Amino acid sequence: MAKILAINAGSSTLKWKLFSVPEETVIASGMVDRLGLPDSVFTIKKADGSKYSETKDQIDAKEAAAMVLTRLKSDNIVTHLSEITGVGHRVVAGGEDFKDSVVITSQTLKKIKDLSEYAPLHNPTQAYYIEVFRDLLPKATQVAVFDTSLYADMPKVNYLYSIPYDYYEKFGARKYGAHGTSHRYVANRTAQLLGKPLDSLKLVTLHLGSGASITAFDHGKAVDTSMGFTPLAGITMSTRSGDIDASIIPFLMRHLGISDVEDFVDILNHKSGLLGISGLSPDMRDLDKTQDTRERSKLAIDIFVNRVVKYVGSYIAEMNGIDALVFTAGVGENSWMIRERVTKALGYFGVTVDDEKNHMHGKEQIISKDDEPVTVMVVPTNEELMIVRDVERLSKAE
Repeated sequence: MAKILAINAGSSTLKWKLFSVPEETVIASGMVDRLGLPDSVFTIKKADGSKYSETKDQIDAKEAAAMVLTRLKSDNIVTHLSEITGVGHRVVAGGEDFKDSVVITSQTLKKIKDLSEYAPLHNPTQAYYIEVFRDLLPKATQVAVFDTSLYADMPKVNYLYSIPYDYYEKFGARKYGAHGTSHRYVANRTAQLLGKPLDSLKLVTLHLGSGASITAFDHGKAVDTSMGFTPLAGITMSTRSGDIDASIIPFLMRHLGISDVEDFVDILNHKSGLLGISGLSPDMRDLDKTQDTRERSKLAIDIFVNRVVKYVGSYIAEMNGIDALVFTAGVGENSWMIRERVTKALGYFGVTVDDEKNHMHGKEQIISKDDEPVTVMVVPTNEELMIVRDVERLSKAE
């Protein structure tokens, strides 16, 4: 039985899942948290639900990867590492160079590193893990799955900014989007659940989590998305501002005495959004509990819903209609309150929900009323499964 490892590497975490194929069954998963810091934490969960956790000081990236593979063997999850025939790596920035997932070669790896300017916190780390797993599993097919590939061929009218065209030609300044792997999985799964070809549908998928983005699919093609040159743009998020007027940046830098623009970008990424508006928390659950007693908690939720509705409405207009509206990710899957408020605001388009179905958390299902013109759904995302499928597809093509 072959096995494929899905790797999601961040600057301070290594998340992973091991699948058996072709069954697509998760046989183990885990993460290493607080990489390079005191009290680094290694955890693993097996298919039977049993868990193991270990705390160790300053686990580095190479040691983290080795710990994963060592534990898989010591727990008899794999008898020999050769059973792992493929490794899929999530890579944030693929630019315009990668319009699909690819088998990693030396040239591919170099290009991923060259694209680090577009994702400085992610691409260098992900390139390093690719090198580590190539060394540890030299016979396994290594595949890069790019967050941005879904959007590489969006219409120019949607991905270009209204700035001098030379900036796009010379520097690649354009909308690249993010969360593409999640949106791609959700769109394909939606079509499967509806029993219709994806290329026959007009969909809007809402990945509403800590990071949040919205994508429009017109007959199978991603034609627009809310995130921009970086994941900072778009709707209000947990700690990210979403869209702002760029002129506010120098204005506030002067008033705050900030000289380095990167310091202000850090504020927009980590101190804004729901946290910045509420002054309490970036977590929608905390705001929901306090919205009746704290005006700013309610305001933060109101702004979040407002921005979601604006994007969805514009995409419905852009596509001249919609067949299905699909919620996914932490907030999208679990907050009936957000789903209720968003759909109520979109009622003009024929978007409604059944109250009883809508109150069921995290379940894959249709939550709209019967015979309504727009199907509203909850489809839990599964980026790791999408990664595994890409590894399978590309391994067979070699």
